[in-house]
Amino acid sequence: MRNFWNLIQREFRLFFQNKVLLVLFLGAPILYGVLVGGVYKKGKVTNLPIIVVDEDRSPLSRQLIDMFNDGEVIYVAKVLNDPFLAHDEAMKHEATVVVQIPKGFSSAVNYNRSTEVTMFVNASNTLTSNYAMMAANVAAGTMKAGIQIKAQQKKGVPEYVASQQYEPFKTTIIKQNIRSGNYLYFMLPGVLLTVLQQVMMLGLALSFASEFENGTFSELVKRSSNVFVLILVKILPYILMSILIYGLYYGYSIWYRMPMDVNGPAFFLSSILFLLAVSFIGILVSIAIPSQLKATEILMVIATPSFILSGFTWPLSQMPEWVVGIAKLIPLTHYLQIFRTLIIEKGTADYIHGPVIGLAVIAAVTLVLSIILLQLKINKVKKAALKQSTIAV
Repeated sequence: MRNFWNLIQREFRLFFQNKVLLVLFLGAPILYGVLVGGVYKKGKVTNLPIIVVDEDRSPLSRQLIDMFNDGEVIYVAKVLNDPFLAHDEAMKHEATVVVQIPKGFSSAVNYNRSTEVTMFVNASNTLTSNYAMMAANVAAGTMKAGIQIKAQQKKGVPEYVASQQYEPFKTTIIKQNIRSGNYLYFMLPGVLLTVLQQVMMLGLALSFASEFENGTFSELVKRSSNVFVLILVKILPYILMSILIYGLYYGYSIWYRMPMDVNGPAFFLSSILFLLAVSFIGILVSIAIPSQLKATEILMVIATPSFILSGFTWPLSQMPEWVVGIAKLIPLTHYLQIFRTLIIEKGTADYIHGPVIGLAVIAAVTLVLSIILLQLKINKVKKAALKQSTIAV
């Protein structure tokens, strides 16, 4: 029994001596609890922007706009007089609903003629679009009820009867982008791109760490001591193999009958930038941590919560600023925004400047740090080789 307890104590000592394992085992539950709790802290979505196209410009249409602003879920980000710029304004403000009030709306309601308010819903994000759509629909429904009840009461209809007979105008909801509301179409691309980031990071975590651990880095330096060549040699195979993964993902879109209209040059260049940013993060950790196990453990900590923090399911606008700051340090956050804008919402390259700059900054900073650290490692190896040759002489 004494021997058993000695072995238990030995395991505890080994555990506390392994700093990375200590941080992961004790720190990860704390870190993920705070991060995930911070993401969903509000518990509900509020202050979602919508666009209103008010072709009527009447007191009644302004009253409906005021009712949209009265709730906590939505607010009117822009009021337009015609629908021509509605799509562009919705993309700029990240509005998930465009409400179109037709010309002659007020007179049609007053004279009991048929009219309708149309809501164009961007269903690319199931969560936010449903919240905004329901809030706008509730506001319109409340207005319907108020108009009809007052009209019926003026005719002498009792209030309890009038409250059950109202339909002064119709509300039409038109879903765009993911029209079917199929949850697979919404979730699958985000999950697959998260997996791509994770496998890229984990693969590159072993690139230089394995060289250091196996003692082969000096042999590598003998073949080439150019820091740019060494980094390119390490990342190029993974970037080329990622093309096969993109081909596989495109095959999934065909298999599951998911419509994917790719904006060629913009999406291709942003994808290359995403792969470079992910690769340089993996390279940086691999150089800084000369242990394969520890390097992969650290990158797992980065990669695991990235999908939750990306804003793909729960919008960044609903997260605390400190969580958003962490999310923007992860390439996936910017790339999923680019993917949604170009592929799902069929937007143009004009709307992805922010995410592209974010990816470029991550790639540039991690590349510079990788170059500095790798050059220091190369210099160290060269000094050791020179010292050894001097001793031999």
